[in-house]
Amino acid sequence: SLNCTTAKRESKPAVKVTRVSTRKAYTRPQFRRPHTLRHAPVQKPNTNNKAVKDNWDAFRVIRYPLTSDKAMRKIEANNTLTFIVDARASKVQIKAAFSRQYQVKVAKCNTLIRPDGLKKAYVRMAPIHDALDVANKIGIL
Repeated sequence: SLNCTTAKRESKPAVKVTRVSTRKAYTRPQFRRPHTLRHAPVQKPNTNNKAVKDNWDAFRVIRYPLTSDKAMRKIEANNTLTFIVDARASKVQIKAAFSRQYQVKVAKCNTLIRPDGLKKAYVRMAPIHDALDVANKIGIL
């Protein structure tokens, strides 16, 4: 009879013991969030894979010629044409764009930013070129 009772006890399923955890009471006036599981950041695929295009061409740098009385006097007296150019263009870019667009050699380029925010460029041509001829070709005169 002793063997029968042990056999009955062994045939019963074992009771699983679970640990009961109690939370610690918050005693501080401010709540501090407990540290939780943080996954490593997933690298996003690069969407900016277009070829970088250089938009600085001659037509962006040089906007339009000025035809004021002072600009006309500069054409006749100083062999200089006056243009409104892109405000971010440098003197080197202005020279290159002007020589590429009008096929003339530039001797000097002076710039200033007007009170209305536009950049004005005084482009003086080499003595072998005449500013009157270039102005006629552009259609200023």
